[in-house]
Amino acid sequence: MAEFVLTILTPDGAFFEGPAEHAVFRTTEGDVGILAGHADYIAALISGPMKVKRQGSFRRGAVHGGVLKVHDNKVTVLASACEWADEIDVERARRAEQQAREQMAVYTSGKEFDLAQAKLKRALTRLRVTGA
Repeated sequence: MAEFVLTILTPDGAFFEGPAEHAVFRTTEGDVGILAGHADYIAALISGPMKVKRQGSFRRGAVHGGVLKVHDNKVTVLASACEWADEIDVERARRAEQQAREQMAVYTSGKEFDLAQAKLKRALTRLRVTGA
């Protein structure tokens, strides 16, 4: 299968750099699949699952906000955070989910509520990609 160059960057540095056969990301408009030769494209990413196919098999992960750019058979993702499913601490994600739900019960609107809601989405995404 044809490949393209995939680079995923976070504030912590390069999360992934290398060839990929297929990648799937969640955008504000829905899931987008990328193959070699994809048309130029830019999209905003939301907290959601991602899949990267290399050497015939997919590796699942979670991406938390950012931007996706496809240009000249290169895909660049600038993400707020990114993690592989097999590296996620499921118990920590469950605790984060519970804390976010508790905060949302206390703060029913405003900045605190929005922050708790974002934390909840991140925790649920992490649990979803691990299959927990």
